[in-house]
Amino acid sequence: MKYVATDKAPAAFGPYAQAVNVNGFIYTSGQIPVTTDGLLVEGTIEEQTHQVFANLKAILEEANSSLEKVVKATVFLTDMDNFVAVNDIYAEHFGKHTPARSCVQVVRLPKDAQIEIEVIALANE
Repeated sequence: MKYVATDKAPAAFGPYAQAVNVNGFIYTSGQIPVTTDGLLVEGTIEEQTHQVFANLKAILEEANSSLEKVVKATVFLTDMDNFVAVNDIYAEHFGKHTPARSCVQVVRLPKDAQIEIEVIALANE
């Protein structure tokens, strides 16, 4: 197992890694819309979703992977009414690549974010 860490994404807020590489799979921790300075993006769901993807891309890049290598994504929303807006941005970032996905509504997320996404991806060989 190898821990993944980059300063191009926010540092972990607690005792966990940004991601781990196990047997060629990258497991990211859930990413919320926080900048590298640790500040929550206080904008719209669209702005928050773009920040989450910026964080995921930075972590996957550090892990020698990319969104194109994602096999599974889990999306957590505090309001399912945001599903369509998030789905549009999700599709924009993944393009024609369509990994397996779950999307669930939760009561609350860290820092009162509106969205959190975690992914499992293949590492490039």
